[in-house]
Amino acid sequence: GGFPARHADEAARAGELMPRYKLTIEYDGGPFCGWQYQDNGSSIQGALEAAVKAICGDDVRVHGAGRTDAGVHALAQVAHCDIAKPFAPNRLRDGLNAHLRPHPIGVLTAEIVPDTFEARFSAIKRHYVYRIANRRANLAIDVGHVWRVPRPLDTEAMHAAALRLLGKHDFTTFRDTECQAKSPEKTLDQLDVVRDGDNVNITTSARSFLHSQVRSMVGSLVWVGHGRWSADDLAAALAARRREACGPVAPPDGLYLVRVDY
Repeated sequence: GGFPARHADEAARAGELMPRYKLTIEYDGGPFCGWQYQDNGSSIQGALEAAVKAICGDDVRVHGAGRTDAGVHALAQVAHCDIAKPFAPNRLRDGLNAHLRPHPIGVLTAEIVPDTFEARFSAIKRHYVYRIANRRANLAIDVGHVWRVPRPLDTEAMHAAALRLLGKHDFTTFRDTECQAKSPEKTLDQLDVVRDGDNVNITTSARSFLHSQVRSMVGSLVWVGHGRWSADDLAAALAARRREACGPVAPPDGLYLVRVDY
């Protein structure tokens, strides 16, 4: 695969677009300040851009589908970048992974896509899961990867309440004050609470989410699970359209970007 070098050089000289690559990436967000490049800490975006530069020698911007916060994980984040030097997709994937060690980041796939593809703006749905360990015992294996909630949770009450958040709403209550989205209106397609033994998974999907929206909804649902709030209380918090009406924000440890649909 890849483009012949001669063609790439001619294309560059002619000012044509260089190949665009779509990357699917898995990472442990624990050691990072989040997806987005920041001056004060290491980011996933920064690590990927350093790996691209190590391979091709150029400063290349890697654009992600979503800006996961500090400590949030991804099973299949999607990014795109334009690289002047042509690579067979599998060689690009392997080269990036070689340079990403020892970071807990894995490029799962690389593919050449049309130059109209945008990791962020072409996305039609994003899927997240929030993992809770509902148990008294300390975490041994999953430290940093689930939220341990020691008090028993009524997951049936949580699920029933979660359904009140489905559909199109003004989600100001569940939006970080730093959120930069132009509108607080989002359409929530899925919000399910499922128990499997001590494990409680909250799965959600929408075209896009506000900053901290999932963690804000999860924290409020845990209040429902503890009997502190009813489904009506959750619906009233949503209707209030005020950040102060939100329950506690769940920690980033349990949140995973599972998939992005195009």
